[in-house]
This record gives sequence, structure tokens and C-alpha cells, in this order.
Amino acid sequence: MRSSLNLFLLAVLASGGAVLAQTSSTYNLGRTPTQEEIRTWDIAISPDGKELPPGRGSAKEGAAIYAQKCASCHGPTGAEQGQTDFPLVGGKGTLTTLHPVRTLGSFWPFATTIWDYIRRAMPQGKEGSLTVDEVYAVTAYLLYRNGIIQESDSLNATSLPKIQMPNRNGFVPAKPAWKPREKRPFGFYP
Repeated sequence: MRSSLNLFLLAVLASGGAVLAQTSSTYNLGRTPTQEEIRTWDIAISPDGKELPPGRGSAKEGAAIYAQKCASCHGPTGAEQGQTDFPLVGGKGTLTTLHPVRTLGSFWPFATTIWDYIRRAMPQGKEGSLTVDEVYAVTAYLLYRNGIIQESDSLNATSLPKIQMPNRNGFVPAKPAWKPREKRPFGFYP
């Protein structure tokens, strides 16, 4: 009986090897992206903003762009809920209450993340259609409306990462400081 079980397991392993060999072949589906396509898709902006492109925008410029391209969904001032799940403006001091209001100014930890999100996802239905300068301007307008920058401030690749968001420390650190743990009895670790 034991030898028949071994033969069965050997047969299963052998057939599994054949399946693995089949799945590793090329099916001629898709293609390798071009370097230009990779550059177009590779637009992620890290919290330190080192990938931000050149450009600039002020809150005053952003107010006009917001009114034209954003207000129909987010409301005239951004403090309204509009067609979105949450307002963009307000919520200051509410995160520790029973009814937190998660807005760009109260919840988001990095201004660069706001810029990145606007660039990728706004306006709805025309994602990625804003110019770099328009993204800087709308970001500046929303930060101004949340009381984080002054209306006269201008944002660019150098100034945007320096903005300290109110909830910067409300999340797990971007780069946690991992320390080796001392071994405890029975495999328990602190």
C-alpha cells in the first residue's frame, strides 16, 4: 500500500511539473511597453516630492480653475459634500471626535499626495487632462481653503514638499524605524 501511495504522489508531482512547464511558455498575448509608454505611466509622486515636474501655481489662479473644472462635483467652495463622499475643505480638529470629517486639510498627511491624486484622477471623466501648472494651482487653492497656506503663496516642485500637513504624524511613518527585537520565551515578541 505504501509503494502505491508513493507511485501516486510521484505521478501527481510529475503531472504538476508538466503543467508548470506549460504555463511558463509564451502565449503571444500583449506586448512589451515602449520606453515612452513607461515614462507616461510612471508618474507616481512620493511624499518627499522628488518626482514632481517643473511648474507653478497659486491659490488665486487655482480658484478660477476650481470654479471651472471642479466645482460641479465638489461644490462651489469645496466645503460641501457635493457629488463626492466627503468635502475637500474643513474638518479641522474633528479627527479625534466621534464624527471625524476627513478632508484634504484634516486627514491627508502629505501635500504631495494631494497633487498626485489631482493629477491622476481629476476631473472625473477627464482624468489627467489638467496641465502641471493647473494641478499646482488647484492644489494651492485647496490648501489655502483649508488654512494651510496663504492665498498669495505659489507652489512648485520645491515648495510643495515642504508643506507640513496638520495630520502629518497621524499615520504610520513613511519609513518606519525597525529595531531588532529581543527573543522572548516561547517565541513571543513585543
